[in-house]
Parts: sequence; structure tokens; C-alpha cells
Amino acid sequence: MYEQVLLLERRDSEYQDLAGYRLAGGYSALGSTLRDSSPEQLIDLVKEAKLRGRGGAGFPTGLKWSFVPKGNASAKWLLCNADEGEPGTFKDRIIMEQTPHLLLEGMTLAAYAIGAAKAYIYIRGEYVTAIRRLEREIQASLQAGLLGKNILGSGFDLDIYVHRGAGAYICGEETALIESLEGKRGQPRFKPPFPAVSGFYKGPTVVNNVETLACVPPIVQRGADWFRSIGSEKCPGPKLYCLSGHVRRPGLYELPMGISLRELVEQHAGGTHSGKKIKAVIPGGISAALLPEPALDVAMDFDALSAAGTMLGSAGVIVMDESTCMVRVAHRIIEFFHHESCGKCTPCREGLAWVEQMLGRIEAGEAKSGDLESMERLYGNIEGNTFCLLGDAAAMALRGVVKNFRHEFIERIQQGGRAA
Repeated sequence: MYEQVLLLERRDSEYQDLAGYRLAGGYSALGSTLRDSSPEQLIDLVKEAKLRGRGGAGFPTGLKWSFVPKGNASAKWLLCNADEGEPGTFKDRIIMEQTPHLLLEGMTLAAYAIGAAKAYIYIRGEYVTAIRRLEREIQASLQAGLLGKNILGSGFDLDIYVHRGAGAYICGEETALIESLEGKRGQPRFKPPFPAVSGFYKGPTVVNNVETLACVPPIVQRGADWFRSIGSEKCPGPKLYCLSGHVRRPGLYELPMGISLRELVEQHAGGTHSGKKIKAVIPGGISAALLPEPALDVAMDFDALSAAGTMLGSAGVIVMDESTCMVRVAHRIIEFFHHESCGKCTPCREGLAWVEQMLGRIEAGEAKSGDLESMERLYGNIEGNTFCLLGDAAAMALRGVVKNFRHEFIERIQQGGRAA
């Protein structure tokens, strides 16, 4: 039986306040680290655990921390990416609402590792409950000596602030997040330099996802060997999976990294609520290429899904049964990406507009022979030619639909008319 460590079994409101979290052993990881370990030792521990970022890219967390220059005179910053704008994703919201101190303790440990005295939680403005809860518990932590000056008598100082984002999907990209936090328009920066060298106000900066930071206290408490014993060899640890769409039991599931997508959907989520066959599954939010039903026997980790031509992303698993019109799915996906494009680069700004128009004609039965091939050339020219990964994600998602359900697009063009 798998023991939950990130959701802490979610027993009502037991872990929502400081007292309940400490009764469950909370902040023991922070206390032991500040007392017995150097920042370098903490970074080595996270490296040894093989923790990979849970925000989408899967980059090794300890390695990311180690890129921050040692002894740099500039102020160092820790930024928590809690924007969570990927459709089908709600894992970070649950952590912040149900176990806010797991995040706050993880942030404090991460800040200690990189030498940051200031940290921000960049959170999407719609997460009102999470915002209020975090602000309340930050004040409780300050009063308890777990934040602020001289934390637990260690000489280490840290202040954490909550910053509400304005709802821009692009601010999930770390440099666009930094631009927004500085009060500018949320657009990606050219890299290099990377944030670890020149980030927030040109200081060394680490940006980590909520779930990534929540994994740090359990690693410190239980050790790197324990963390590596869960899940797959190259992508170990617990993982939060967001299940939505045509499933009997939608919700948030904490299970080992590397669980089979088929097991996740058919056993844990109970299959389709309609009783109809599964047609396709998006494994990692709509940025990820969907997989048709025969391809569901794949491990839900970064490497296996990449080999399958898609990605784990945010683990926003969206299930579609056989009644789903895939032309409509493709159109809705591209509508979203076109709307959320920051407009900085031409292939994304103009290309997605054209792709959206072409998909609209196909769905409405107004396309003609050759339009599908023209659209494929168009999104092929977007892919790999944009300033950030938004254009690539849109092209990857659309390519997955067309590759696996090309016949539906051809039928719509040949027959015309909207699907029932």
C-alpha cells in the first residue's frame, strides 16, 4: 500500500495550520538541516535523491540549485512558480490549500541551500483560498520563529512574500514569471544568461515549482535512498497526477512516479464514466501530445513519455472517450494557445492565428482539399522557431492529434458539416 507523503492523506483540515503540521513532524527537516548540515550538503542530498522538477521540464533540482554562484555579492532569490496555468492541472493548488507548510518548509530549505534571504510565491490570482491560507500561515511561521530573522536560532534569515499573477499562461515560463514579478509585461527573456546567474533584478535566482519544493522536506526527513526507492530508477519519488475528463473518479492522485498510464486511468480513476471505450488520453496537460488508447501501456515518467513522443509535463491527465470529436479537440487546444501567446515572436503570434483559422474552417466543414497539408506545413514551421516553448507546445499538441486521428480531419474536409 502506497503511503502518501505530499498530500499527507488529506485528513480534513488537520495539516492546514502550523500546529497540526508540527504535530505530524513538520519542520523537523528544517531544524535538523539548519543544525547539522551545510547548504552544500543539502544540495548534495537532493542530487543524490535524483529529484527532478515537477513543473514540466523535469530538470534535476539539486543540479539547478548548484548553478547559483557561491559567494556572489548580489542578492540571491528563490521564486516559487505557483501560477499553474496549464489546463487540466490542479495539483499545486491542492498542496497550497491542504498542506501549505509543506511548501513553506520546502521553500525555506531551498533558500538555505542557495543562500537566498528573500523568496516569492508567484501564484495565479484565481487561487483565492490558497492565497489567503498561505498569507495566514506565513504570519504564523513568522511568529513561531520559522521565518524572518535568525530562524530557529541558526543565524539564517528568510522572508517569503505572496505575489498574485494576473492570469497570463506565459508566466509559467520562468523568465516571463521574473519579468512579471519585476512589474514588466510577462514575456520570456533571451537565454543565456540563465536565471541562476542573472534572474530577478539581475541577481542569481532559482525558480522551482510548488510540487518540487514540497518534495524536499520528505527527502531530508527520510533520506535519498528512501526517495529513490519509489518509482522508476531515473525518475524516482512520489508524483501527483491530476485526472479529469471522461473518467468515473476525477481528482488528484498521489502515486509513485512511473505508474502505467493505463493503470492510472482504468484502475485508479475507474475508466470512463459513460462506460464507453477510451479514445485518447492527454498525459501532461494540453501542451503534451495525446496518446491513443492502444498506447496507454506507458510509464508516467519523463523519459518513458518522451520516448513515446509526448511528455509528462504537469501530469494533467485528460481522458476522452470514443464520443469525442478530435477535430474539435484540436481547435480548442489551438484557440487556447493563440489566446495565451505573448506576441513576442512572429511564428507564434501570426502562425497560431492562421492555424486557428484553418482549424475553424475544417471543423465548420468549409475547408477544401489540401488545407490539411497546408496546416501541417504551417505548424511545422512554428515548431523550433519560437522564442520560448509555447509555440513548440502548441505544435506538439496539434501534431499528436493529427498524427493519431488524421482520418477524422480528412472525413470532415470531404463531408463538410459539424460533428454531432
